[in-house]
Amino acid sequence: MFSRSHLALGFCLVLLGTLTACGEKTVRTTPKTIDDRFAFKLGAQTVQLQVAVLPDEVQRGLMFRQTMGRDEGMLFVFPRSQQMSFWMRNTTLPLDIGYFDATGVLREIYPLYPLDEKAVPSRGRDMQFALEMNQGWFKDRGVKPGDKLDLGTLREALKAREIRPEAFGLR
Repeated sequence: MFSRSHLALGFCLVLLGTLTACGEKTVRTTPKTIDDRFAFKLGAQTVQLQVAVLPDEVQRGLMFRQTMGRDEGMLFVFPRSQQMSFWMRNTTLPLDIGYFDATGVLREIYPLYPLDEKAVPSRGRDMQFALEMNQGWFKDRGVKPGDKLDLGTLREALKAREIRPEAFGLR
């Protein structure tokens, strides 16, 4: 026969085991989205970037936005290197665009003007990323061709969005 103290001790051990097992469960977090910002290093600067990856995100870009923070921007990520071309349909913010190669090196920078639907293509045919920042940001911050975007942060941002970095050549 078990005494009350033995039963109480047994109950406590079962309860402790249950609580310990609960503590071992991993908590699933909600995946990040286009609305989230990630801190990236670009040259010597740190910027807060939204990451546009899915086709509808890339197509919409910064359309209809009225404001953007001083060190904020949108990074467009493509699955392979290509010649790029951007325009400003439904975009009222004056922007600059930087085109980057697959290694994350900034190669070209161009101004973009509000609501201008004239395409602004890259000269290079080996661009994989494009970054839109407020107009004048690159010059004001001393960011120039040859500076590098931290692709390690991009890998982590894609993972946080539950997008496979390998699909974009990022290992």
